[in-house]
Amino acid sequence: MSLKSFGAKIFAKIVVSRIDKWASNPIETQQKVFNSLISDAKDTSFGRDHDFEAILSPKDFANRVPIRDYEALKSYVNRMVDGEADVLWPGKPLYFAKTSGTTSGAKYIPLTKESMPFHMEAARDAILCYIHETGKSDFVDGNMIFLQGSPELTEKNGVKIGRLSGIVAHFVPSYLQKNRLPSWETNCIEDWETKVDVIVEETKDRDMTVISGIPSWVQMYFERLRKVTQKDVGTLFKNFNLFIYGGVNYEPYRAKFEALIGRKVDSIELYPASEGFFAYQDKQDVKGMLLLLDSGIFYEFVEAASFFDENPRRLTIGEVKTDVNYVMIISTNAGLWAYNLGDTVQFTSTRPYRVIVSGRIKHFISAFGEHVIGKEVEQSMQDAMQQFQFSISEFTVAPQILPKQNELPYHEWLVEFETEPKDLPKIALTLDNLMQEQNSYYKDLITGKVLQPLKITALKKDSFHHFMKSQGKLGGQNKVPRLSNDRIIADQLIQLQA
Repeated sequence: MSLKSFGAKIFAKIVVSRIDKWASNPIETQQKVFNSLISDAKDTSFGRDHDFEAILSPKDFANRVPIRDYEALKSYVNRMVDGEADVLWPGKPLYFAKTSGTTSGAKYIPLTKESMPFHMEAARDAILCYIHETGKSDFVDGNMIFLQGSPELTEKNGVKIGRLSGIVAHFVPSYLQKNRLPSWETNCIEDWETKVDVIVEETKDRDMTVISGIPSWVQMYFERLRKVTQKDVGTLFKNFNLFIYGGVNYEPYRAKFEALIGRKVDSIELYPASEGFFAYQDKQDVKGMLLLLDSGIFYEFVEAASFFDENPRRLTIGEVKTDVNYVMIISTNAGLWAYNLGDTVQFTSTRPYRVIVSGRIKHFISAFGEHVIGKEVEQSMQDAMQQFQFSISEFTVAPQILPKQNELPYHEWLVEFETEPKDLPKIALTLDNLMQEQNSYYKDLITGKVLQPLKITALKKDSFHHFMKSQGKLGGQNKVPRLSNDRIIADQLIQLQA
């Protein structure tokens, strides 16, 4: 065992002890975070506009500060981008994480000197929890690869701007820099396909022990590796035994990954975003990720079923229940207040508080009142894959409201299979039954003959790759929406089959 590996085990024990302390006192921990946020921001423009001086409790906060998404907060953010200080948080931000918006074009998410350390510490602590639980630490001596965006930054009015993953690259500690890949120059390549090819050349002869990234893009890297070397990833990287991921559910990709690697490897799920680092998997055999209650973020939760009501009830951590779909609302030490991230979560445990990401509040299908969410389609696909032993590259689901020949409407599952199964009709029927078991609204529509059972449309190889490229969203942190309540994505994918 190297000195570095031995030191990692000692540090892991210390960090896990700290985590246990706040995790065992969740309500008190969140109250301290809340008090600190309100106190620190009371003299900002936002704090004065919402009378933070008079806010003494989360209930006061809910009464004075409405839930906002980026569009509603944009006027404050624009002032910060223009160089104004003390707007949402004291002083100016260190960075703006630039992300692609929906209706507003680019979004500029502030990162402050108070918030930035938590992005780094959370990723570190996830790995330390793994080391402490499993006793495995030798991987710290090997090479690690993090598939991410370019670290090149621009600057406006004294604040640097870039992608979150690129910003984070500037904070990687020196003890990890020596064995971290790809090179800085390669990370700066903007064209994703060119970048992956160069990464393959840089890494194919190295002892990779840890690989991290969004599953769909890591899969592309693995496929290129195998094509170039004619070897399974696990044969090429004999000591690769840890995959770290976030952004999407890994389960639909797991079978394909294990086929590409040639064996099973451990994995750690992370829940990061430009707006904050919210949770990570702290136990290998426990469902859900530990919600980070001591990281400068105050959480509120609104039941998804009532989110669009005029005045939905906002719950604090002590009021949530397991297996309920919540919209997660955050207030942070980067100056986001009662901010609707757009994600929905479900608690798998309240001792400690662990969550899974169940979908997006805007990514659902309810064309007929069925209220289908991402977790339901992903779980159904996962179960069907296990039952029928097939693997996929990607899939998305959309409603078919006006089918031809006077058919009943249905949900269309557009699936890119690794190898198209022979029994698609049977798989479709199984998927439909699995959906009915999870969603009573959907079941009622099927049994009531409002909808017919779902249909699978098998797509050509690389259909999603070509679609994302056509949208200018190939690689990086971009993800295919799992669900759409319209046919925009579905129709474009079908056009690619011509």
